Formats: sequence, structure tokens, C-alpha cells
Amino acid sequence: MTDAEIEITADLVQDLLQEQHPDLAGLPIREVAGGWGNQMWRLGDDLAVRMPRAEGAPDLLRKEVRWLPVLAPRLPLPVPNPVRIGEPSARFPKPWAIMTWVPGEPLDHSSIGRGDHAADTLAGFLRALHVRAPADAPMSADRGDHPKKCTDGFDHFFHAVVPDDLADDVRAVWDDAVAAPEWEGPPLWVHGDLHPANVVVSDGTLSGVIDFDAVFAGDPAWDLAAAWVVLPDGAASRFFDAYAHADDGTIRRARGLAALKSLFLMLMGQNGDRGLPGGKPTWGPAGRAALDRVLRSWNSFPAGR
Repeated sequence: MTDAEIEITADLVQDLLQEQHPDLAGLPIREVAGGWGNQMWRLGDDLAVRMPRAEGAPDLLRKEVRWLPVLAPRLPLPVPNPVRIGEPSARFPKPWAIMTWVPGEPLDHSSIGRGDHAADTLAGFLRALHVRAPADAPMSADRGDHPKKCTDGFDHFFHAVVPDDLADDVRAVWDDAVAAPEWEGPPLWVHGDLHPANVVVSDGTLSGVIDFDAVFAGDPAWDLAAAWVVLPDGAASRFFDAYAHADDGTIRRARGLAALKSLFLMLMGQNGDRGLPGGKPTWGPAGRAALDRVLRSWNSFPAGR
């Protein structure tokens, strides 16, 4: 059975619950819009069913289920925590999971009005997350490298979405990140995929972080890019003051990675506007706003010139 042949419906989720977790089968089920590698279904008020649908997603789900219980207790914001595991079966030949639901609205459908509070909140969250990872922590196949090893991806996104009038500044930000020193500290726990669809907002500020399937041990700059990708204009300086552990080289790498992530969001938004598979229309405006924040930061405080 290929991924294309698996239609994940409410009836399928209901049947799987009845087969493997019948005590939860009576809770109401409703689909959650969005998702990338996984399709989400609310289960009652406090739970969610996470169903892999993309190639590679089952392995990432098992990684989340393995490490979230280790990370969650020390994190100061709500994050999903696995409460039940669904095993592959004849009905659905992949693992699946029942997770706690993190209340709030994803940032790509909302906004942050309390920028200082959000900066302090994100800094506290990342200080708690960014500790030395154990020797058996997962590494990432496509994230975590120094920007100089990501030039092919950057060039692809750059040529796809960057307007001509911004090209020189965007390229300057990236070139400065490529020239920045490498991370020389121990591998730290890193969320790896902080962008507006993976954080939730309540009362105008950050209230939770979701989607840990990219979690890995490595360079914290991959998360510190959220100073521009997630936080509103003017909040990056307060964030780095509150985080207090980022040297100049790490900030330079983080800013370049923020540009990379912004371009990716813009491309996914472009694909969504064109109706292409996997496109996300709400990601385009979020990506362009993030890129504008990166460029304002560069023009105010250029690190490499």
C-alpha cells in the first residue's frame, strides 16, 4: 500500500482507536487543517491523533515519541506529549500516536501583539531546551549543518522567490552567515523547525511550541533564527539579550538561517497560491514579513561589513 492509496478519514481514525485504544474511541474526532508530514485529528478537548502521511514521517514520529517525554518536563511552554502509541496494522501500515493537544492559534493564522513578552518567552524556552544532548540523541540529515553546507538549498530558494530589488541585501546576509565561524560547543538539543506554523499564540504572545519531528542535537543557531522568523519586528534584540548565550558568530549564522527559512516559507506560499501539492498559502506572507525583519536587522547592524 503506497501513501497515495491511504486515505486518512475520520472513520479510519475511529476504527483504529476502537481496535487499539477502545477507551478513547468514544471521544469526538475532528480534522485539523494544515500539517505537512502528518495529518492531525483532534480527539476530545485535550488530545490529538497524529497520523503519518508522507514518506519518512513514520520514523520522525517514532523519534518524537522517544524524545518528547525526555524534553517536555523541563520546558516552560506547553508542547505535545505522547500518551498512547498506535501500532501498524492491516488498516493502517504505519505507527501513529495520540498526543496531548497544545491550545492556541498557529502563528501563521494569527499574530503576536506583545512582542517584548514573546521575546522573553521564546528566550526562556530556548534556554531550557538548549542543553547538552546525550550521546544517543538524534542527528539531522537535512538540518544542523553550518550555512556554508546549505548553499545549494539557499540558491534554489533565492532564485525562486527573491525580488530583484532585495537580491543584493539577501545575498549579503547569507554570505555573512557562510563566513561566520562554526559552532564549537557541544551538540545541544535543537527543535530544528521553528517557524510560524509550529508555534501557537494566545493573548497576543507565544503560548506553545509544536511539531518536534525535526528535533536533533547540534548548533543552536538553527533555533535562534526564530528571533526573526517568529518574533515581530523590533523584538530580536530583546530576545538575544534575554537568551544571553549567543556569541557574534552564532547570531550571524542564525540570521543567515533566518533568511533561508524565510525564503522557504515564501516558496511554499507561492506553491500554495498556485494550487501545487504541499503548498501553504498562509506561509507566503509570514515568510516575506520574516525576510523584511532580517533585512532591517542587517541594514541596522550588519555583522560582516
